[in-house]
Amino acid sequence: MTFPLIRLEGDAFNQGVQHGTELKERVLHNLELYFYRFENEIKLTRTQTLEMAGKVAGHIERFNPDYAAGMRGIAQAVGRDYHEIAALNARYEILYFGYGEQGLKNAGLEGRFDQQFNQQFNQKKVDGCTLFAAMPEVMASGHLTMGQNWDWIVGVQGALLHTTHNDGLESLAFTEAGIFGGKIGFNSAGVGVGISGLVSMDDDWSRPVKPTHLRCYEILRSRTFAEAQRIVSEGDRACSTNFMIAAAPDRVADFETAPHGVRMLECHLGSMAHTNHFVDPAALGITEPPSERRPHSYFRQELMTRLMESKRPLEISDLQEFLSNKDDYPDGICRYPNMDEPEQDRVETIAGIIIDLHAKQMWVSDGHPDVKPFELYNLAADKLEARG
Repeated sequence: MTFPLIRLEGDAFNQGVQHGTELKERVLHNLELYFYRFENEIKLTRTQTLEMAGKVAGHIERFNPDYAAGMRGIAQAVGRDYHEIAALNARYEILYFGYGEQGLKNAGLEGRFDQQFNQQFNQKKVDGCTLFAAMPEVMASGHLTMGQNWDWIVGVQGALLHTTHNDGLESLAFTEAGIFGGKIGFNSAGVGVGISGLVSMDDDWSRPVKPTHLRCYEILRSRTFAEAQRIVSEGDRACSTNFMIAAAPDRVADFETAPHGVRMLECHLGSMAHTNHFVDPAALGITEPPSERRPHSYFRQELMTRLMESKRPLEISDLQEFLSNKDDYPDGICRYPNMDEPEQDRVETIAGIIIDLHAKQMWVSDGHPDVKPFELYNLAADKLEARG
């Protein structure tokens, strides 16, 4: 099985219509999955979820009307309400907020806003994703290379989007079906992006700022490293997020972003890795809430760093092997559901992704990289092909 690959073109609204038409069943599946989790896991009524989504949609419409038009196109194509699609696109902010709110209620503190207590519950849910980058001098190909395992809730359905924009820029990106524009991928200008979750005590979904998935979309529309860096860094954020940004031939950095600050990390010995914790929270002036899961994040970052530094030069096959590593099973780089945890807390590797930004190629595994083969996708001026 491989992710569906769909081709999008035209203005943003028509891209959204094409997205919704081609991925209708997957979009509807993800809507059902997320609204079930909103209601049963974080105890948001449908009305509450749609009210939150409406507010986030308003921010999106103000910052980027094209992204809002894309969501409207998806909604029209799948025959669902615009705010339902907005909730899917804002699920990062909604879920992170909701985990904390439900924690307050479970502790008998309903109706009391306590930021610190809120985030203690929030962090229990946030764990998964291992990102990496390798400079040209350590790759056998001589090409800047980046990628990650994207770990998230069991059952979510993804897709690959090959988008040709009206200005001629093309992008190839992985996304969750129903989330417009892509979240992990690269474009024909040689700019790439990876993403993973972070949490700080300052997170608050309701800030009138650009949501996480909108920033991903704008990064994939960037033509230079400086432009992508500006998109990551500008303004405040609702929730903490980690972005890895790269641009051919040789620019790459990791950006730990908190609501009111950004810290840039660079390669050491020609490579780098990042997982789901702030490397130095004090440098950003933030506090991470206590978490029983954070040791797994430390382990994955340390392991991926060692693996990346263990061989020179590195081949693509080495990177595929690293993403398949199951040390600390089931919580390793290649993540499996922990059957000892409640069903709603289980996380697994949904996709393994490796990007050669010079050759404009992306290897993708649909599921656990240790058992699912990587498919190679080539982005060229006149075609996009996939081969095993």
